[in-house]
Amino acid sequence: MKKYVLIIIAAIAVLASCNDYETYGDMKEKERNAINKFIADSSITVISEDQFVQNGYKTDLSRNEFVKLDKSGVYMQIIRVGCGEKLKDGETVNIVCRYSEYDILNGGYTSLNNTPFLAPIPDVMRITRTSGTFSAVFTKPASLTFDSATYGNMYYTYQSATVPAGWLVPFNYINIGLPQSEDDEVAKVRLIVPHSQGHTSASGNVTPFFYNIIFQREA
Repeated sequence: MKKYVLIIIAAIAVLASCNDYETYGDMKEKERNAINKFIADSSITVISEDQFVQNGYKTDLSRNEFVKLDKSGVYMQIIRVGCGEKLKDGETVNIVCRYSEYDILNGGYTSLNNTPFLAPIPDVMRITRTSGTFSAVFTKPASLTFDSATYGNMYYTYQSATVPAGWLVPFNYINIGLPQSEDDEVAKVRLIVPHSQGHTSASGNVTPFFYNIIFQREA
């Protein structure tokens, strides 16, 4: 009798562990729900790519508009298109990035360098445009002359030089230049980046992130 009781207990334990197992599909559903809740809580108005094109590739800040880009699944708001010009085909440049990163699924800011006093070293990406496709890696700021702590927060937080694919989406629409006068402004965007377009931690944990990012051509 005792033997049968032990078998039943073991079977119940196996069933319980199976019920606790979270599939990739379950995790993606949680991600979708978290993004939708974030959008609702932030009073974001989502527009389609067709609307974005009709609006002259602009998002209406008064309506807190974000365009959902179908190919990547990234939601993008262009706050400032920036001075200068778009990256040309075949061109490679260094771009200084100041950002804040918010974990949409779990809540809280996880990484940032948008406060120069707290994070004096910005992230710098070396980006190349080839036949309309962008690729980039984090690199060392040219202004630094010492070897220690020469990479920015994204590199040190996630120990990877690979720039999240979601960060490259805006470069089809923004200019990258150096301000030449007080009226010149650098590009600034807000992004909701799903795990498939994020860094290794995002993709490994199926976690979406929200970013505020300023992009400027390195001097």
